[in-house]
Amino acid sequence: MTPIRRTGRRAAAVAALTLAAAGCGIRGTSVPVDAGGAPSRVSCKAPAGEPAPNPPGGSQATVYLVCGSALAQVERAVSLPKGSADTDPRLPAARALLKELQRRPSADEDQAGFSTALPQDLKVTAPRAGDAADTLRLSIRPEDLPSFALAQLVCTYGASPALGKQHAAVLGGPGDATAHRYDCSADVLAHPDIAENAGWGDPLADED
Repeated sequence: MTPIRRTGRRAAAVAALTLAAAGCGIRGTSVPVDAGGAPSRVSCKAPAGEPAPNPPGGSQATVYLVCGSALAQVERAVSLPKGSADTDPRLPAARALLKELQRRPSADEDQAGFSTALPQDLKVTAPRAGDAADTLRLSIRPEDLPSFALAQLVCTYGASPALGKQHAAVLGGPGDATAHRYDCSADVLAHPDIAENAGWGDPLADED
């Protein structure tokens, strides 16, 4: 058999297989396709169980957790210790809320798709001399935190009545840099990676 006849028969066989595949509703392709696994779906809705009893001296508090590529709020029973006479009264609330953000989500929250980005070693302290009264100082510079972690902290602090419910937080780092005001807007909730963009956070002038 000549090479020309072999080539012709091979082409005819390929054409026949292509028509057969088309007849079965299968679209032919010249390259292998890996469709991957089925996409996972999470509800991003807080578990609708019985509300947990408030701890002694505590109350319900809104915390913002990561779900997918956005933030979503979850209600938690939070113990808010009272500060001493020489302690900023806002500081105990800020520390309790930070502890909640650092806590591992419950099994139900985890199943719903919630997680947290807050570093376990992050600490919050009172404002220093020259800071605005509502400033909170962090042990890590805000700009050095993971973007989702900073957004979680800002929106959780901004939603707290104990911290003024200002939908914002005034945060500074451990150094001498001026604190900045970070607003918790709809854009921040939908796109927590906004913290990576230069310009989020308005600098505050030092107070004399």
